[in-house]
Amino acid sequence: MKLGQDGDYVAAAREGMGNPCLQGSLRSLQARYGKGALDVWKTLPDPNLRSRVKARRMQTLAHLDRVLELLSQGVEARGGQVFFADNAEAANGYILDLARKRGVKRVVKGKSMLSAEIGVDAVLEAEGIEVVETDLGEFIVQIAGSSASHIIAPCIHMDRRQIGRLFADKLGIPYSEDPPTLTQAARKALREKLLTADMGLTGCNIACAETGQISLVSNEGNIRMASTMPKLHVALMGMERVAATLEDQRELLQLLTQGAALQKLSTYVSFVGGPRRKGDPDGPEEFHLVIVDNGRSRILADPEFREVLACIRCGACLNICPVYGRIGGHAYHSPYSGPIGAVVTPLLHGINRHADLCKGETLCGACRDVCPVENDLPRMLVALRCKLAYGDPGWGVRPHNRLEALGFKIWGRIVGHSRLYAAMLTIARALQRPFVGRNGMIGPLPGLKNGWTAGRDLQPMAEQSFRERWRARQNNNPATADNSRETRHGR
Repeated sequence: MKLGQDGDYVAAAREGMGNPCLQGSLRSLQARYGKGALDVWKTLPDPNLRSRVKARRMQTLAHLDRVLELLSQGVEARGGQVFFADNAEAANGYILDLARKRGVKRVVKGKSMLSAEIGVDAVLEAEGIEVVETDLGEFIVQIAGSSASHIIAPCIHMDRRQIGRLFADKLGIPYSEDPPTLTQAARKALREKLLTADMGLTGCNIACAETGQISLVSNEGNIRMASTMPKLHVALMGMERVAATLEDQRELLQLLTQGAALQKLSTYVSFVGGPRRKGDPDGPEEFHLVIVDNGRSRILADPEFREVLACIRCGACLNICPVYGRIGGHAYHSPYSGPIGAVVTPLLHGINRHADLCKGETLCGACRDVCPVENDLPRMLVALRCKLAYGDPGWGVRPHNRLEALGFKIWGRIVGHSRLYAAMLTIARALQRPFVGRNGMIGPLPGLKNGWTAGRDLQPMAEQSFRERWRARQNNNPATADNSRETRHGR
């Protein structure tokens, strides 16, 4: 899926809520990993780790041009090549040109959300090049013709019975629901692809400017094979995914693996910075690092949203978010789902175009609490909503709903005048009476209000406001009324 793909958010959300397999998986995931990450942060030996890492991330972003220059110099000193891509088209063009020149027929991929963001798979396949995902979850959704629905658990929307039927159909094996059997079948199919691939294409978890290397994190070992077995290794890196020092990189990787899967360290952590050297037992003959901007410079230049570039893509915010926990990842129509997707996708590909994402979150603050680098996603979601409400020429945002904006302006006028507000309450009480059911609650309402009442009952307005009750109480208690008058005169 390429970033910014259009889709109906509401329809996809309803589909997710109606998928019993997805709902069961999401409940299990959030119960274990969401709450688990919060417990991990409470028991860190170094309670200042997250805030310190965040401060270092922001410092690195403030000097990103210099840090990237040092990274580039380090990679080139190791014999690698670096290409800075302004946008998706430039990145895809560079990779496709490499594939043509090297006669590439098959590409094996390690997990990379950036590759989905720029849509490189479709570009290579249009050239007749076979592209194979080697991460097990990504491989499953690829042969299913679907897309990932979670940052670290791509096929969470499928159960083992669905995967068993898929493998029987696509891999030609006898139907099985046994996870080890299914894993072995995938391993056999993927091993053949890895042994005959011409190019390995991976992402980058965190690069290090001090060492001139990128890091690749995995629990399956497929990334090591994809980055060492083919003669050509191309790594895609968002320009913000870099640490200045080795110590910064170490701490970021520690937070990444704990936030993502409650692990002190992933099973496989690889450091790559160039082609194999003389005497190395394995490794590619060529290493290319493609550093992609694709809208990140614009975010970096805005102090209001720069903080989101500190994200390390661990998926912790998805594991705690009540909205993602109900609708799943496909409703976001982006490789980046959940709260981080609700901020990043509009910023990268149009705030108006993806207004549903930033308006669909609850602002409960759970994502901020669980984020390893303490990103304040609720603050940024509110900032995006403000731009949608009033427009922003700098971001090319037009008011999303002028009628809604007019309604809130009228509401602001009313609540600012006590007599108008009291009159409105009187009118509202009269208007609500036909909709109050036998249970004393307001049921489904017509028009725009149906979105609030189709799935929930509302408490009707009280017959008396607080101000009216207070006035009545004063009138019925002369002593209280006298004291109230004395207080007013005293002011």
